[in-house]
Amino acid sequence: MRAEGRLLALVAGSGSAILLGAAFAFEHLGGLFPCELCLWQRWPHAVAVLLALLALIFGTRVLGWLGALAMLVTAGIALFHTGVEYGWWEGLAACSGGSLSGLAAGDLLNPDIAVANPVRCDTVAWEFLSLSMASWNGIASLLLAFFWVAAARRG
Repeated sequence: MRAEGRLLALVAGSGSAILLGAAFAFEHLGGLFPCELCLWQRWPHAVAVLLALLALIFGTRVLGWLGALAMLVTAGIALFHTGVEYGWWEGLAACSGGSLSGLAAGDLLNPDIAVANPVRCDTVAWEFLSLSMASWNGIASLLLAFFWVAAARRG
């Protein structure tokens, strides 16, 4: 049974690695730069990849539950981000308001001037089947959470 748990953790961690790879591909190859909430969604996936590697060595009893928690955290951020994108609720002031209009090039380098993040969290940058990238991340993260729970139960 331990090998089955480790395999499930490897599948879950690989899923997170694929999602991270896709996010970096959208950014570096597709030119879709991430907003602050997009970046927040990446961290739990990075943690999940590390947990999967550790689970291969130490087993999945505890690490599986931590992986599930990481996926629930990123799914929660994704749900919040989806709501911000579609105007269901207000987003963070750091990435949902302001603009760069009216600023000179020198102002961008001046630490005394507050400059808004140029990538807004309240705009859908990419959509497929009427769901934003954040929405798809939330769905995939919930699916991966089930794999982590299965890994923990079989660890």
